[in-house]
Amino acid sequence: MNRRYRLLLLGTHPVQYSAQLFRELAQHPQLEILVAYCSLQGAEAGLDPDFGVKVAWDVPLLDGYPWIEVPNKSPCPGIGRFFGLLNPGVWKLVRRGRFDAVVCYTGYVYASFWIAVAAAKSKRAALLFGTDAHDLRPRDGRHWKTTLKRRLWPRLFRLADVVLAPSGGTVALMRSLRLPADRVVLTPFVVHNDWWLERAAQVEPAAVRAAWGVPEGAPVVLFCAKLQPWKRPQDALRALARAGLQGTHLVYAGEGPLRAKLQAEAESLGLARRVHFTGFANQSELPAIYRAANLLVLPSEYEPFGVVVNEAMLCGCAVAVSNRVGAGFDLVQPGQNGFVYPVGDVDALAGIFCEVLPDGERLRQMGEAARKRMETWTSREYVEALLTAVERAVRLKSEESDLAINFQTEAHAREHRRSG
Repeated sequence: MNRRYRLLLLGTHPVQYSAQLFRELAQHPQLEILVAYCSLQGAEAGLDPDFGVKVAWDVPLLDGYPWIEVPNKSPCPGIGRFFGLLNPGVWKLVRRGRFDAVVCYTGYVYASFWIAVAAAKSKRAALLFGTDAHDLRPRDGRHWKTTLKRRLWPRLFRLADVVLAPSGGTVALMRSLRLPADRVVLTPFVVHNDWWLERAAQVEPAAVRAAWGVPEGAPVVLFCAKLQPWKRPQDALRALARAGLQGTHLVYAGEGPLRAKLQAEAESLGLARRVHFTGFANQSELPAIYRAANLLVLPSEYEPFGVVVNEAMLCGCAVAVSNRVGAGFDLVQPGQNGFVYPVGDVDALAGIFCEVLPDGERLRQMGEAARKRMETWTSREYVEALLTAVERAVRLKSEESDLAINFQTEAHAREHRRSG
C-alpha cells in the first residue's frame, strides 16, 4: 500500500496559476495538503504595481482545496520587501502540524520563508523549495548581485532536502551549483491545460480580429505581457518595422509604463494603424487573444519562465522567445513549434517574422505542433513530479536521521569503552 504524505504548502499569496494545482494535489490519494498563505493579496481587487492598473482576477483562487491565512505581523505588509511578510505563526504551524514535509513556494526573499526553514529543520520535517531562475543574472542587471548569488546560492539550496526546478534550465543551474542530481527534481511550470483548451475551442478568431481592426487573413504577432522595460516590448515593434511585411499586424495585450512610448514609436515608424493596444486583459479574455494571433513574441531580457508561452501554445499559437526565457528550454522546439533567438537581436527577430509570417500553412502547422507539445506538460506531470520529490525528500531526511543516530550511538559506545 502506498504511503500517504501530509504536506504543508507555504505560499506568499493566492496566485491564479497555483490554484488549480492545489486543487489537484488535494485530490491525490497519497497526499493530504494544507495551503498556508502569508497574505491574501491577489484574492481581492487591488493595484498591480507592474501593470499600473487595478486588477481583479476573474478565476476562483481559493476554492477546492484546504487553506488558511497565517496572520502577517509586519509593520509594513506587502510582497515587495523582505519584512513585508512576517508571519511568526508559521513556526507554531510547522512545529505542531505533524507534517511529513514542508514545501515553500514563498522564495527566500521573505522573512517568513526563513521562519519555515527553521521550524522544519527543528522538527526534522522534510523541506522542499526551489526557484524558477535559470541563470544568476538579476532583473536589474547589477553584477554584485550575480556575484553574491554565485557564492551564496549553493549553500542556500543545500538547505532543501529536494530542490523543485520548474524547467530544464533551472535543473541545469542547480547542477552547475554542484547540487547532487538526486536532490533536484523537475516539477514543470504548468497551467490548467483543460481550461485553456476548452475555451480556445469556443473562440471565433475572425470576430476577435475584426474587433481589433485586423483584416481577414492578415498575420498577427502578439506581445502578451506587462509593458515593462525588462520585457523589451519595443523589440517586437522594431522587428516589425525592419521586416517590412506590409500586411502584418502587432497586438500588445498588457498594460504598463511603456505604453505611451510604444504608441509614440509606432506613430513615428508609420505603423500606428497596424499596431493595436488592448490594455490589461483578464484571464477569461486571453484564450480569444491567443487564438486570434499567429505568433506570440516574448523578447524578455529577464524571464525566469514565461507562462504566457504555455497559454499561447495551448491555444494553437506558435512562439518566438528570447534565449533568456525559461520556457524555451522545455517547450520550444525550434523550427517546429517556435523559435529561440538571442535577446535584444532585433534583426534576428525580424528574420523570424520574414521566414514564417507570409506562410499561413506553416504557421498553422506550427500552431498544431505547439498544442501537441503541451500534451505532456500538464498539471498531471506536475503532481506526479511533486509526489516523487516529496517521497525522495522524506527518504533522504530519514536516512540523514538514521546516520545521525548511528553516529551518536557509536560515539556513546566509544565514550563508554574509554570510561570503562
